[in-house]
Amino acid sequence: MKKTLLALAMAGVVAGCSTPPETPEDPKLESTDQKVSYGMGLVLGERMSNDLPDLQMDQFLQGIQHGHAGDEEAQRMSREEIQAALMTYQQEMQQKQSEQAEELAKKNLEAGEAFLAENADRDEVKSTDSGLQYEVLESGSGEKPAATDTVKVHYTGELLSGEVFDSSRERGEPVTFGLNQVIPGWTEGLQLMSEGARYKLYIPADLAYGPGGNRAIGPNETLVFDVELLEVNPQADSE
Repeated sequence: MKKTLLALAMAGVVAGCSTPPETPEDPKLESTDQKVSYGMGLVLGERMSNDLPDLQMDQFLQGIQHGHAGDEEAQRMSREEIQAALMTYQQEMQQKQSEQAEELAKKNLEAGEAFLAENADRDEVKSTDSGLQYEVLESGSGEKPAATDTVKVHYTGELLSGEVFDSSRERGEPVTFGLNQVIPGWTEGLQLMSEGARYKLYIPADLAYGPGGNRAIGPNETLVFDVELLEVNPQADSE
């Protein structure tokens, strides 16, 4: 009677053995089928370690064995039971992720509030009624933008840890955008600046990305931007 490689791998797992089973030799990797089989298992294992960190290996291997054999009588769960288990697992993971996100949001908010409270005591830092803080690095002499204007800027964005999450300077190209199309801290902060000015903006979470965050920014992160206002309502480049 033929046995699959998975069956051989499981054969040594016997609950309550008084002596450890002999370690089987590694299966050969000579033929194309053997190499593909191992490669598929390796790739699937790596994916499962990310997607299902609490994978129960014995049950997983038995499921593969039963599915590959195609013997429905040997299968221990129906498709409906499998679907129900997957839905329950997904709900549990979503609940866990939601709780983790809430905890991180609370931690980030507290850290941001503590930072801003201390930062506000520095003589060079000014605060607005909204809670935005700014520091003048270089004064400009040009016009100030309105919320409906378009601006051209260079900037570097950092988290409180000092990690740079975005930088037009690193990309070597300034950015142009409508001032009413960005986060509130930018809309307010840029209107304080004159053309040619360079400010450091300290933006609390509620004027940034809030509890939702984004791909590079966690929930309720306080952000620090080094911004240089290059031009207000820049003319479009001629073709």
